[in-house]
Amino acid sequence: MSGGESTQQTGTRPPPAALRPAPRHAQWHWATPQAQLLLATGDLAAIMRFHRRVHGLNQTALGALLGYDKTYISALERGKRVLDDIGSRRRVCDALHLPPHVLGVTDPTDTDHRTMLQFGESTVRLAEIARQSGHASEAVAELWPLVARLEARLADGRAERDVLHLLARAQAGLGVALGNVLPEERLATAAHWTARSLEIAEYFRDPGLTSYALRMHGNELRKANLRGAAVPRLCRAAATAPDETARAAALPLLARAAGALGDGPLFDRVTREAKTLLTRVDHTSLFNPFSLCEIHLRGLVSTGRTDLAMRLVEHGPTAGIGVAPQWRVIELVTVAHVQLLADDRGGAAQSLDRAILEAAAQRLPHQLQRVMRIAGTGLPAQHAAASRSLDRIRSELAA
Repeated sequence: MSGGESTQQTGTRPPPAALRPAPRHAQWHWATPQAQLLLATGDLAAIMRFHRRVHGLNQTALGALLGYDKTYISALERGKRVLDDIGSRRRVCDALHLPPHVLGVTDPTDTDHRTMLQFGESTVRLAEIARQSGHASEAVAELWPLVARLEARLADGRAERDVLHLLARAQAGLGVALGNVLPEERLATAAHWTARSLEIAEYFRDPGLTSYALRMHGNELRKANLRGAAVPRLCRAAATAPDETARAAALPLLARAAGALGDGPLFDRVTREAKTLLTRVDHTSLFNPFSLCEIHLRGLVSTGRTDLAMRLVEHGPTAGIGVAPQWRVIELVTVAHVQLLADDRGGAAQSLDRAILEAAAQRLPHQLQRVMRIAGTGLPAQHAAASRSLDRIRSELAA
């Protein structure tokens, strides 16, 4: 009698809740490197033993989960019996939260899975382009449904390694995009999503993914004024970076957080290293002379060196083609702050007027709030204009 015809098979009903895998295990255990090597063999006996070990199940409990008795489970694990029929293999895959192809089952859901991954990868890339182009709201609109779909799959126990990697990047992208479009009082929401990305990244211990998630989360923590928590994460992002390109992506964010925290020595050290890498690493929307100059300006002001900041304003680089639109707004606000400190109210007012127009057009509430803080020291017209623009954005967000 074949495995598919055994009278010991009873699995027509789902197992009791007490015998189902814990949600955390169902989400993660098949995505580990060890499990990936095991699944590649398609060895059902080894797969069953691995599942029992991860979940602390004996053969009786696994049998109850699969709808077989202990004797049949033992025979399967020893290779004395096999599952020949497609229906039984499909049912085992469903109970253990495995992709059907692992046990040789051709399933339409596999095609759907590959399509979802291709769509998801494209969505993450296009959302990043939209955000860097000054369209963070569009990035949020694209990423939100993708994250919801991937998390629903995860909750259902369908969490292959490639799904989790995609989810981590989508969550980080969503958090960063939200960090652009939300006002300061709601920036904790952005940090929430980057924290979820970091949880997945740290599980895999992939240096590149971990460094990426750490720098995204650290920067959102800084923006949410959790600077003491931001700096250690950004230090780890730089230390974990697998190459100079990844380190160059982390250093500007670490410099900004160190400056905001008032840690002058760390700020100076990181800024110097970032500038040396400019000659060896390809420039990006974040890592380029213009962005580093703005970060340097703000850090000098935060660490009490206004005189150096004033000189830097006079000799700083102009924005190049590769600079993201939001960085032009960020730089205008920072320059206005330095101009006010130098008692150049006319120059500061002009810089803030331009910043307000651009921040409103790009829907950057956090930058409008920066304008209001700076203008509050003696530029009432600019303060009022920024406040009106911020109110319009808040009304749209509420709607």
